[in-house]
Parts: sequence; structure tokens; C-alpha cells
Amino acid sequence: MKSVFTKTVVCIVALLFLCSNSYSQFTKWIIQFKDKNNSPYSLSNPRAYLSPRAIARRRLHNITIDSADLPANPSYITQVLAQGPSNYLSTSKWLNQILIYCNDNATLTAIAALPFVKGVNAVGYLPSGNNNQSDKFKETVEPLTQEQKNKKLLANYDYGFSYDQVHIHNGEFLHQKGYTGKGVIIAIIDAGFYHYRTIKAFDSVRARNGFLGEKDFVAFDGSVNEDDSHGEYCLSTIAANVPGQMVGTAPDASFWLLRGEYTPSEYPIEEHNWDAAAEFADSAGADMISSSLGYFQFDNSQFDHTYNDFYKNTTMVSQGATYAAKKGLIVTNSAGNEGFSSWNYIIFPADDDSVCAVAATDVNGNIAYFSSFGYPGKVKPNIASVGSGTTVYTSFGVSYASGTSFSNPNINGLIACLWQAFPKFNNMQILKAVYASSDRARNPNNRYGYGLPNMKKAFHILKRAQNVELYGNDWLFVNANINSNKMDVRLIGQTDGAATLSLINKAGKILSTSSLNTEEEEVYENSFADWNQLAPGKYSVVYKDALKTRSIEVSKGEEYSDNNNWLQAQPVPFKQRLTVNLQAPENGAATLKLVNANGNTLQTKHVTLVENKHYSFSFDVAASMPQGIYYVQYDGSTQHKTISAIKE
Repeated sequence: MKSVFTKTVVCIVALLFLCSNSYSQFTKWIIQFKDKNNSPYSLSNPRAYLSPRAIARRRLHNITIDSADLPANPSYITQVLAQGPSNYLSTSKWLNQILIYCNDNATLTAIAALPFVKGVNAVGYLPSGNNNQSDKFKETVEPLTQEQKNKKLLANYDYGFSYDQVHIHNGEFLHQKGYTGKGVIIAIIDAGFYHYRTIKAFDSVRARNGFLGEKDFVAFDGSVNEDDSHGEYCLSTIAANVPGQMVGTAPDASFWLLRGEYTPSEYPIEEHNWDAAAEFADSAGADMISSSLGYFQFDNSQFDHTYNDFYKNTTMVSQGATYAAKKGLIVTNSAGNEGFSSWNYIIFPADDDSVCAVAATDVNGNIAYFSSFGYPGKVKPNIASVGSGTTVYTSFGVSYASGTSFSNPNINGLIACLWQAFPKFNNMQILKAVYASSDRARNPNNRYGYGLPNMKKAFHILKRAQNVELYGNDWLFVNANINSNKMDVRLIGQTDGAATLSLINKAGKILSTSSLNTEEEEVYENSFADWNQLAPGKYSVVYKDALKTRSIEVSKGEEYSDNNNWLQAQPVPFKQRLTVNLQAPENGAATLKLVNANGNTLQTKHVTLVENKHYSFSFDVAASMPQGIYYVQYDGSTQHKTISAIKE
């Protein structure tokens, strides 16, 4: 991957005036604005600058549309361009700045004098033409050796040579469940995607219109197909689908292909390009950004970053990455290939708190010598994936490549599959589960970070959280409605493997047994037939697996259990109607309350009871309540009890 970034040199206007010759050194300039006053755009009409999908993401995850979402004031842009010969190139609304081409000192001086201009900062030169050779990326790409060809492995998905880099994360677990990235949009920011329109590996993406579009923030020619091949290789680790040769980690995802990197030179203009591309991805409704770019040194050393810039969020690219995460996107970025260089550490924006920085290992989990070290002060890199001997697809077929450029998209695709499974969780919740699933989560270090993620563990972490939200901390539920011809049982799997459910009468006789093959945290439905044919009395539902045994006592008819079942919610779980069956434990007045998980009372019933008499009460508000865990509270003069009620 490319190693690049600037010191985010903020040129103070007064200093620029001291040396007018400094203007003539560069042809591309960042014009920073002080505000967005008098903008024709408003927060009340976000459809003017955000796609419906981008707005929906904000609503789903309770993200406020704020001034950062507003485009730069078009009047300011017009006035800047009116000062003299210059060309507008792009905008970063998050940083409230525009990129222009200008080589006229008088024009730049006039722009700097405008009352709404905060700064005029040099960032580079105007590139000449395209370049499809990554001379400053430090990766290697080579054809497969015969030994590698002989090691081709197969799974349920015919991964071919890419099996190892999927399997190291237990990624096939997600694929076999049907989570292959469908419905997830990934924006890839890179240097180009050479011949992606015709390469065989992407036939299936093209066939289903999975390429949503392309944008070039370097040459502004609307095409990335003739540019650098680096993005093509990165894309293949996610999107390739050639059974028997290579299957990527999210073969059914959709993609925006965005060019922000110009390989023949290195200037901070590329940080601005990265930000502009990330903003476009957000506005277009992308869910994720995969970036195998990074910055720290430039062709002109005055722009170089130093270790002092780490974790300060002062560099342009790290600021842009921060905004992308705030807007709800998952941002993954290569950690860098500086582990064997004098710089040694991660590169920007991998330093950002909310960016998932990815180190490189081989397929056996050994750290690659070139993978950047994390700088002291944070857990960086965050995780690791296969970036040494990674299978990629090129214009000449299946190959292997080395660099954190490839470890990053490899795991990005699997994170996309995980998010497909749990779309209601936000970006940071997904990443937190990924980190917690990793093999060094309890003891992270500055090479692996939290280590190699395990997608099965991450899935179970999120499934557990989802189950707690829906069902509370319980995991075995019995609906023994006397009027039903069957007893329904719902359980949440406690382990992977065999389990049994048995219905046992008071004398200990097993009346019925069901065998199950459970998976941890999956929800299962079971039932015992002819419940209405059984005599009144006490029964037990008994669950057993290799590790756990649990029994729930159930009473039928007049014989309620003394302390356990005199208050019951029916059905369990409920959808629209919630009924409470009560055998009065006392005489006199009592209250029944329906309460949500936050402790707020949704409905109260005041009742007068006769001890041992049976009552049935319904809560009318149940039909309009959202899914989740609720509680029925009984408060009498001598008895108090709370039971759970789950709505699905």
C-alpha cells in the first residue's frame, strides 16, 4: 500500500503575504472558509444534498444532520473564482474548503483577502495524465507458484486459492448462513481500478449491477478504469467471484469505486481528495469505506508529518475519516507497510480513534515483517488480516500479493457480511464486536492490535446483544395456555451441539422428548402436542445439553405452583395481544403495571381480588408497542412480583 500523508500545513495568510514567491511554487490550493453563513442549503431540507439512503442511515442510528452536512456556500465559491484565473476542482464540506487550480500570485492574494476566507494553503501540483503503475506502493504482486496452486482448498463455497484468507477469520461461517454482503454498499478509495470493467473476477458484480458508479477526484474525467491497478487488486479480495479460483469476502456487496490517489507524486492534495471521496460516499448512501491508502511523507518535505501528529486529529485525512465515522460509516484502513522502515509506525488516517486500522499477517497468522507498528498511546493497529501472500485477482488471473493494502479489504468484506446480519447495530457496535472476537482481545499489542477477528464469535456477540434486547437475560420460555392444544417452548441456544427438551409430569415420568441440534444464541421454537389432553397438575419442561440443565415448572388448570406460577403472561412471546393470567395470592386491592425496559409505566390496571380465584387481564397498549422486553408488575398488600413479557 502507499505510504503518504502531510503535516496538514495550515498556511497563515499573513505569512503568505511575506513571501509572494511561495505562491508560485504550487498550482493546487486549498481555500478554507470561515463559515457557511447565508447558504441556500438548510438542515430542514437534507434531500437537497444527501441521498435518501444517507438520510435513512442517520435516522436508523440516531445521527443528527448538522452543519457539517451542509455543502460549502456556493456564493463563496463563485466569489473565489471571480478573483482571477483559476479552476474549481472539488469541495470538502466537512472541512469547509475547496480545491482550486491557480498559478497566478495576484489571484491568490486577492482570494486570501476575501472576508470569508480563513486560509489559502498549498497542497500540490496539477498532475499530467493517468498512471497505471504503482511505483510508490510498497506491495508486491506475483503469479501463484506451483506449490500454491497445489494447495487449493475447497469449502461449501468453492473459494479456491482464497480459502485460507477467508478461513483464518471463520468467514465461511457467515457465508454459509447466507451473509455475503448483499445490501451493503462499500466505497473503495484508491488510486484506480485498472480494467475492472472487463476482468473476469467481477463478471457477477457487473451482471447484478453491483457497481453503483465511479468517480475520479484526481483527473475529474469520470472514469477509474484506465488508472492504477492497485484498487483492482484490493477490490478483488472483496468482490471476486470465480468459483474454484477465488471468491472474495463479500461477493454480493455493492460498490462505489472512487479515485483519490495520484501515484506518480506525493502531495497533501491527496488527503483532500480522500476527504472529498469519503464525503461523496457518505452522501451517496454508502455503508462502509475501504481505504488502502495512507500518508506521512511527501515529495516536498515541508509537508511531512511527524510523530507529534499522532492521535491529535489535525491531519486532513484523519479529520475526514473522523467525520465519516460520525456520519455512521464503518471506515477500515491499512495500517501501513512501515514496520521495516525508519518511520516504523502506522500512517494516517489509521491513527484515528474511529478508524479500524488493519495490520498484515500470513495465512498462518504470523505478523508480516513490513506491517506497521502501532504508535504508543492507543491500541493500534486495531486488528489483523491476511496481507502477506494474499490471493488477489489481476488482469492476468489469480495472483498473490503482499501488503497491508490487501489485509484491509479482506477483513472489510467480512465486516460487511457481519453488518448485513445485524443492520440495526451502528458502526461502532459492529467494530466493537469484531475487536472483542479477536484472538488477542484480552492482551492487545502494537503489532496485531486485538488480533485476528473470528466472525463466528463476532456473530454470537451481536446475536447475544440482540437477544438480550428482545428477551432480557432469560433464554428458556414456556407458553402453557390451557386453551391451546399444544405447549410452545422457545429457547435460545446455549452451546453448539445436541440438546433435548422433555416434558415430565409430577411423578417424574417423561411424557415427550424432542432432540435439537443447537447453535449458540440462535432462537429455536418447539412444542409438545396434546397439552389440552393432559390432566390438571404440575409439569416440568427440562432442557439439557452437554453443559447445562434447566427445568421450568408449569401448572395446568386449578393446581398452580405455590410461589412460581400464580402470575403468568400469555402468550410468550406475544405479537399483538398480551394477556395476564392471575391466581389471586391474597384478598383486596392490587395493581398490575406493564413496564418497559427503561422502567417507564405504559399501562396500569387497578383490581380487587379474591384469594385463589383465577383472573385474566389484557393490556390494550401491547399492540402498538415496539419489539423488545417488557415487564408485568404485581403490587398487592402482601405480595409483589415481576415477570417478563417479550414482544416480537
